[in-house]
Amino acid sequence: MKKLDSIDLRVLTILYNDADITNKELAAKIGIAPSTCLERVKRLKQSGVIKGAFIDVNLNTIGGNIEAIAAIRLQPYSEKIVNDLRDDLLLYPEVLSLYHMGGSYDYFIHMSVKDSEHLRQFVFKNITSRDAVTTVETSLVFEHSRSGILPNFDDES
Repeated sequence: MKKLDSIDLRVLTILYNDADITNKELAAKIGIAPSTCLERVKRLKQSGVIKGAFIDVNLNTIGGNIEAIAAIRLQPYSEKIVNDLRDDLLLYPEVLSLYHMGGSYDYFIHMSVKDSEHLRQFVFKNITSRDAVTTVETSLVFEHSRSGILPNFDDES
């Protein structure tokens, strides 16, 4: 893929903060024609720079009253076990994100549930019931914040 230019980086910066912006508004903020802007966004998607766009849902409004992170260890540890766990857990609506980790834990599972009993049952039925899971430490999330600032990895800064 070719190196991103300053216009591509401005497109990414604005979309990173507000993926819901219209193409016309995006083009106006950057100072380019809407057709040019649309082509740039399309190219960024096709090249894999933009992997998707997401909405940020207030989970409390749909019954997700508790967020938690479960840190788990696997033994034995193999590519098949890691991949099977990922593929299986992503099928559950409670699972928001999975993080395959290096370090003392193999996975962090970010989830949302309706109450403490839902959390307890989800962990028992879908995590600790697996033969390869040796340790589960579940922590409650009191607040989750996301930065709206796109990281800058430019060598010239």
